[in-house]
Formats: sequence, structure tokens, C-alpha cells
Amino acid sequence: MSRLNTLLPGILLATVIFLIADILSNYIGKQIFFYDRSPISTVLLAILIGITVGNFIKIGEIFSKGINFSLKFILRLGIILLGIRISISDILIYGSVSIPLIVICIITVLLSVRFTIKYLNITSEMSYLIAIGTSICGVSAIVAMAPVINAKKGEIAYAIANITIFGMLGMLIYPYLANFIFDGEESSIGLFLGTAIHDTAQVIASGLIYEQQFTNTKVIEVSTITKLVRNTFLLLMIPLFAYFYNREKDYVNYSIKGIFPLFVVGFLLMVIFRTIGDELFIGRELFTNSNLWNQLVSQLKDFSVIFLSIAMAALGLSINIKELKDMGYKPFIVGFTAATVVGVISVITITIFNKMNLIL
Repeated sequence: MSRLNTLLPGILLATVIFLIADILSNYIGKQIFFYDRSPISTVLLAILIGITVGNFIKIGEIFSKGINFSLKFILRLGIILLGIRISISDILIYGSVSIPLIVICIITVLLSVRFTIKYLNITSEMSYLIAIGTSICGVSAIVAMAPVINAKKGEIAYAIANITIFGMLGMLIYPYLANFIFDGEESSIGLFLGTAIHDTAQVIASGLIYEQQFTNTKVIEVSTITKLVRNTFLLLMIPLFAYFYNREKDYVNYSIKGIFPLFVVGFLLMVIFRTIGDELFIGRELFTNSNLWNQLVSQLKDFSVIFLSIAMAALGLSINIKELKDMGYKPFIVGFTAATVVGVISVITITIFNKMNLIL
């Protein structure tokens, strides 16, 4: 009960911000612009309100644990529930397409970081952290990688701030830019968002922004599959980085359990649940009335959006503008180069894949 009391203030704050964002989004769309759909999405407003509250209002330490809980566990619950929107066939189709795309993006990011640090005096630890954060899965990859290379706290903070600022910019800009570049082609947009944006939370936010702005549900599904496939590359990249960093030493400090994103398993189980349910209740008409199954699927979809939106409000609350300002320009240049390269290479590769008819 005492743990619940420490978590509740932060969770409630994030929830209230989400509700205010939802009300504002509807008001702006229907009462000001007279549109059926607001030009400013609920998720985008939740993030911006969270940033404003977190940086300009002293909310106190009482909220911090609940905010962290929302950003970690409620986000993962929302991602798991996203699996209800996807079938196993979707995983096979977009997972197989995303793997070569991800490999190409990872290689180009690593090469660009290696090239950039030749001209900048930053530590090898910092370069490793920025490289893996940009190429794999943002903050989670940095946190997993840090003990492997004995990174200092300041280096970890700099790398996280770097990933946060460029991932945040991508999260806010890429949904609109991708819609323009790929002319609304949903599979290409989803693959781009899943490879070009750094952190899992930021990818989910960009997919939700796209869904709410362009009335398209497939983009978030494809981007989520792509991002979760990308996350699993931690299993390969951290041992590889550990080898290069520690090849002259006698230890490697990491464990598979510590680096594997377990919520991916929950997401896959939900995909299997949806696929089996559709086959039994709709495909084979096990029950003459499939409305109950359709209602359950619809409710789980709604819950996933609610949980993810609350997590996005927490994401905004957790962004510290002062830390981003204090980052310094050299890591900023490395991060900017890596973010730009992964975005450009992703667009080029997806365009080539489209011309080869590899993307459905």
C-alpha cells in the first residue's frame, strides 16, 4: 500500500495531463477550426504540456516515482496491448522487410559516428553510447550498454540527453515529413518511423501522432513491429560492442536477461491471442455471434491508446530542458550526424525497396 501511495501522485499527474490534452485537442478541432479531427493530436499536446509543467512548474519529488513508473511500466503495458491490433502474418511480412533495413541503418550509423569522432575530442565511451542509442533503441540501449564499457555518469547523462533531443525532434517532425516524402504510403511511413526515431517511446508517440492526424491505424502497427525487431538487435550489438571495447581485458559485464526487452514477449503473446481469436470466433464462427470478441478487441485497442498517451505525458514531464542546454556542442554534432544519417539512409533504402516491390 505504501508503494502505491508513492506511485499514485505521478500517475495521476500524467493521467490528468492526458485528459487535458484530449479535451484541448477536441476543442481546437471542433470549436475553433470546425474540423471532425483536430489539427493538433492529443499525444502531441500531452507531450508539450508535460514538458511545460515539468520545466516551468516545480511539481516536487512526490511525483517522480509515479512519472518514472508511467514511463516504464505503463508504456510497456500499452505496447503489449498494441499487439491486439496485429496478426502473425503482419509480423512475418513487416518483420522480414524491416530486418535488412535495420541492418543497413545500424551499419551506416556506426560508420558515421566512427568518422565523426575522428575530428572531435570526445571519449570512446561517449561515442559507443551515442552509436548504440541512435542505431538500436535509445535510452534503453544506453542504459544496457553503460556498465559494459564502464561509462561514467556524466557520459551516460550526455548520451541520454543527446538521444532525447534528436529523438524528440524526430518524434514531432517525422510523422508529417514522412507523410510528404512517401505520399501517404502507410507501410513505408511505418518502416521509416520505426528505424529513424531513436527511443521506443518516441516511435510509439510518432505513430500515435500520425494515426490521430491522418486517420491511419496501420502506420503505428508497422512502426511498432519495426521498432521491436530493432530492439532485439541489442542481443547482438551489446556483445559485439563489448568485444571491441574489452578485447584487451579479461571481463565483459553484461547478461542476456539484463538487455533483452521482455515486453517484446508480451507483445508477441498478444499478437498470437488476436490471431487465434480471429480464427476461432470469426474465421471458423465458433460462436454464431462474434460481437463479444470484436468488442473485446476494440476495448483493448482503446486501453492501449490510453496507456500510451499517459506514458507520453510522463515522457514530457521527464524531459529536462536545462540538461539538454548543458550538453555541449561536440556530442551534439555526433548525435546530429548520426540522427541525420539514419534518417536519410532509411528514406533511401525504403525507396529502393519500394522500387524492387519488397514492401507491401
